[in-house]
Amino acid sequence: MGALSRRLERESKTLAAMLRMYCASRHGGRELCTECAGLLAYARKRLAACPFGARKPACSRCAVQCYEAGRRAGIREVMRFAGPRLPARHPYLALRHLWDGWRGAP
Repeated sequence: MGALSRRLERESKTLAAMLRMYCASRHGGRELCTECAGLLAYARKRLAACPFGARKPACSRCAVQCYEAGRRAGIREVMRFAGPRLPARHPYLALRHLWDGWRGAP
């Protein structure tokens, strides 16, 4: 994946945690299923290619839409499911995700 900044690395970990929660609930496995693993790989690739780098705003506040439409819908579904559950399972990641969401777009 290359060297990511600490901010992007943390965002990648948050995304992986959300996908694990989603996949375990929806698809019932301890490991990510093929579909969810593919979505995570795609999201990490897009994250690494973000033109804003470490100054990246939350995707929902960004003017540049990096994800193709189908994958964007999948990520939204994951975030809708895992977002409210994240503070109970991963409080630090949830707090940092919330904090990063307040950033404006550069």
